[in-house]
Amino acid sequence: MMKNNMGSTDKVIRLIAAAAIVLLYAFNIVSGVLGIVLIIVAAVFALTSFLSFCPLYTIFGASSRGEDPK
Repeated sequence: MMKNNMGSTDKVIRLIAAAAIVLLYAFNIVSGVLGIVLIIVAAVFALTSFLSFCPLYTIFGASSRGEDPK
């Protein structure tokens, strides 16, 4: 089961980066293969933000969430 491992700041930064990439592509600042690769990266950023889960964090044992209050 996926355990949330992303904090709110991390999610906001990823969503802003995804939006910036989409705008760069929409205004034809990046195009071609680079544009398509960046759109895929933006989609991954958005998906991981909405799920609050980053698979790479799991692999490296990292988390951007604060400690859970007890």
